[in-house]
Amino acid sequence: MAYDVIVIGAGAAGLIAAGTAAMSGRSVLLMEKMEKAGRKIRITGKGRCNLTNARPAEEFIEKVRTNQDFFSVAFAEFNNRATIRFFERLGVKLEIERGERVFPKSGKAWDIANALVDFCEDKGVKIVYKTQVTAIETMAGKVTGVRYRNSRGFERREETSNVIIATGGVSYPSTGSTGDGYNFAADLGHNIEPVRPSLTPLVTSHPQKEYLNGLLLKNVGAKLYVDNELVQEEFGELGFSERGIEGAVALRLSRDAVDAIIDQKRVKIIVDLKPALDEETLLARINREIAEMQPSEFFSELLRKLVPKQMVVPLAKEVDFHSKTYVSKLTDAEKMRLVKILKGMAFPISDYAPFQFAIVTAGGVDCSEVNKYTMESNLVKGLYFAGEVLDIDANTGGYNMQIAFSTGRLAGQLKK
Repeated sequence: MAYDVIVIGAGAAGLIAAGTAAMSGRSVLLMEKMEKAGRKIRITGKGRCNLTNARPAEEFIEKVRTNQDFFSVAFAEFNNRATIRFFERLGVKLEIERGERVFPKSGKAWDIANALVDFCEDKGVKIVYKTQVTAIETMAGKVTGVRYRNSRGFERREETSNVIIATGGVSYPSTGSTGDGYNFAADLGHNIEPVRPSLTPLVTSHPQKEYLNGLLLKNVGAKLYVDNELVQEEFGELGFSERGIEGAVALRLSRDAVDAIIDQKRVKIIVDLKPALDEETLLARINREIAEMQPSEFFSELLRKLVPKQMVVPLAKEVDFHSKTYVSKLTDAEKMRLVKILKGMAFPISDYAPFQFAIVTAGGVDCSEVNKYTMESNLVKGLYFAGEVLDIDANTGGYNMQIAFSTGRLAGQLKK
């Protein structure tokens, strides 16, 4: 039989697109190359699924880094409030946490993925797994069908006049996001904006980085400098791991940092470990701490009163003052140097973590070649795009999942 719609990719965008298309009585086939739907949904938000953000619309849009105007149409039709209502109607209880981030109350990302699969099945969508689409067929500028390899390895073809590409990007490739959609789009004449990791750990060449592995700093300030020019400021959590500098702050800074590194520019992050204190107040605190210490106590013991234990050796090396030196030996100049470093510890950024560690993909199908009111291709009739395959990405905090839901919902309406 010929299907009214074939959706490629059973992620967040593909699932909501398929279910939406079926709501109007269309026959819908959803093809997924992995063994189950929603693989990336199930691991997002550290397995809890930060499905959207409850900020007001104007604040939400500001968190979208590329093609805000393009995305604003889809967001207006199916915004964050609509997403919250949608999942609550599907029986998923939600809660809003710090930063207006929205999670399932159960703390289980599986609840979101399973709700979307149930939504599709309830609307009559046929879902096939372990099915690899190999090409989208067209004739005279119109979609006519897809070719695919089924679970048994046989080549097959299905007829349709509408295809929705919702294959994701290339981040977390183990979930099935391996860039297939970019190839389909390029084969059909679409321009692909260069893809690169976004919301990804940043690799530092700091000489004491090995001391910091596993450290999580809370409530710190961070500034991103590119060629010694301030580009971005953030506040929040900053972590260190074998992958690099991460945590919400580093991930938000990574978008501009990655582009700068690709352009071979000098990148560094300046971390303010005491953002609540100005230099004068911080110096006064250091003097108070020293006054309460015994002259025979070490510099390392002073640092332990100011920063987490893992920061002691790196800070001592930064100040160029041996950790086993007596605090009574600290000069005013050395105290001031300590203040300067606490207020601005520099981490040179030499590289970024690859796609396997990136939350989302920046770049993708050129949005100028897609109708923002329908998500249909301007080049091929009956070809639609949804989700991460498009050149739209946003900050961490539930915004990228909402991009998938909004564009998927609009694509699934198949507006002409």
